[in-house]
Amino acid sequence: MTDFSLSSEQQMLKEMTRKFAETELMPGVIDRDQHSKFPKEQLKKMGELGLMGVMVPQQWGGAGFNTVSYVVAIEEIAAVELATSTIMSVNNSLVCQVLLDWGNDEQKNKYLKPLARGEKLGAYSLSEPQSGSDASNMKTFAKRDGKKYIINGTKNWVTSGQNSDLIICFCLTNPEDKSKTISCFIIEKDTPGLSIGKKEDKLGIRASDTCELYFDNCVISEDNRIGSEGQGFSIAMHALSGGRIGIAAQAVGLARSALEKSVFYSNERKQFGNSIGSFGAIKEKIADMATHLEAARLLVWKAAYLKDKGEKYNKESSMAKLFASKIAMDSAIDCVQIYGGYGYMQEYGVERLMRDAKITEIYEGTSEIQRLVISREIMECN
Repeated sequence: MTDFSLSSEQQMLKEMTRKFAETELMPGVIDRDQHSKFPKEQLKKMGELGLMGVMVPQQWGGAGFNTVSYVVAIEEIAAVELATSTIMSVNNSLVCQVLLDWGNDEQKNKYLKPLARGEKLGAYSLSEPQSGSDASNMKTFAKRDGKKYIINGTKNWVTSGQNSDLIICFCLTNPEDKSKTISCFIIEKDTPGLSIGKKEDKLGIRASDTCELYFDNCVISEDNRIGSEGQGFSIAMHALSGGRIGIAAQAVGLARSALEKSVFYSNERKQFGNSIGSFGAIKEKIADMATHLEAARLLVWKAAYLKDKGEKYNKESSMAKLFASKIAMDSAIDCVQIYGGYGYMQEYGVERLMRDAKITEIYEGTSEIQRLVISREIMECN
């Protein structure tokens, strides 16, 4: 990126995605949030538009765009509904990307193509009840039995766990050395021995389902293993590093929505004979929100650019997620404050921004973990 302009194709993608978000997502966004309704029909249309496999080459069923294009598109979806952008992010960054980077041709033909076209939906399962940030501390065990694996254990915090068709799942294959013997598997939802837990009742992103998965002598073929045995931890960490760019783009979209809503309301709302936008306190909030938004977007675009160039981007993706998630939370809180009592009411769609923003500081690596990653990368280079 020698400049900060989008190509004509990227601009078309941006405009198409924005139009879709405004016409297809906006009308039911409050209802889906209130009743935790999964956006099944909207996701189907997103698949038809290429939004569920943005970075997947056309030969594997995707749209064939790069990472910068992807973050442009996900920002537009997140600006209207973070929950739907979360489903989009997981399918793109953690499921399709794992299959694209590590899957063999047979796996790509069987699984990646329908996922990238939006005909199937994927989930990513790494965390367990006793492990979150300490991802290697897992207990779910895949015991080899000839050309099959028998899986037992429990996974949690699985986005799209109820509505997905398949799961990218990480399991121990040798409990004696956990960091080196985690393996990655494709598990289809109708596999005997796999059962799905109840949908969690969450603070935000309520239209996106989250649940536990239970494995009780779940048998899968060795053909469903991605990569070699023991390669799973590297696959998981690589996927999360790229996935953080998408989460950061989500946060930028939400922060942009908070700014736009704040500007609109500040111009419309009258107090003491003037619009509240003429008050110094409001101007300061708007100025800070706008400045932080621009800075966050540049961090996201830089991380995406480095990924597209094939250069190291681990530090930059963590920086982007750390900063963008913070400004998303700060902007949402300021937006509610600007709206006052109306901001506290569900019908205005502002309190949802505050509830949704919090998850960007937690999933795919907490802000505390991002600081550890950043500091480690910096110290190792000096």
